[in-house]
Amino acid sequence: MNNYTIKDITRASGGFAMLAVDQREAMRLMFAAAAGAKTPVVDSVLTDFKVNAAKILSPYASAVLLDQQFCYRQAVEQNAVAKSCAMIVAADDFIPGNGIPVDNVVVDKKINAQAVKQDGAKALKLLVLWRSDEDAQQRLDMIKEFNELCHSNGLLSIIEPVVRPPRCGDKFDREQAIIDAAKELGDSGADLYKVEMPLYGKGARSDLLTASQRLNGHINMPWVILSSGVDEKLFPRAVRVAMEAGASGFLAGRAVWSSVIGLPDTELMLRDVSAPKLQRLGEIVDEMMAKRR
Repeated sequence: MNNYTIKDITRASGGFAMLAVDQREAMRLMFAAAAGAKTPVVDSVLTDFKVNAAKILSPYASAVLLDQQFCYRQAVEQNAVAKSCAMIVAADDFIPGNGIPVDNVVVDKKINAQAVKQDGAKALKLLVLWRSDEDAQQRLDMIKEFNELCHSNGLLSIIEPVVRPPRCGDKFDREQAIIDAAKELGDSGADLYKVEMPLYGKGARSDLLTASQRLNGHINMPWVILSSGVDEKLFPRAVRVAMEAGASGFLAGRAVWSSVIGLPDTELMLRDVSAPKLQRLGEIVDEMMAKRR
């Protein structure tokens, strides 16, 4: 059996410049907001955007993350992912509730790891919601199940811990929660840890670096940052600072393509606006990796 390694989803520099288009109901809400619409857009709008983004942007990414619900099958059938770009498939089942699109997450029982591997996937990704008042062992057990699914099929395991306020309504310190999640999950046997950027990438560079270094001390595997919640203009700096602290790149969507959602001629906008952003981010990753040699 062919077992993929981290090098299969990195750039030649050894850094990660990965594109996410696996957002689901959150992306539907983004389209509605862009149009000022009261009614949600239909599934085909999401599928078309995701497949076009994969076609146009994957040549500039070391990997692209797709979801099964809206775009994975279509992307495979249309050869949307560039040969130079690895494919990652989301293996998380989002459960809505309490007025939000993702209130809980489980490993998707419908995922066929061997089938997606035959289609060219090299890794699976799992979102892990972290709340201080929920059972840590349940989270660890879910990650163990996910790791076994990946590794028994020769695929890489990517976990994405995202912190949420406690269910019981206690006060919420996001920055401490990100650290606490890393303490709990940073040595959980996955191959890559995808993490929220401390301080949303805002503020003094020195504060960002200190917070990122603190995070690095608790993650015992390669790690990358995501861009949700970070102003896209601040994201390039966030990548630099996180990598200075020990990160190895990014796995991000919004910082690359959110500004073109809902615009006329999406394909042109992806080419003219989003592609240069992704190219520049990839160059930053290479620059920061070169400093480690």
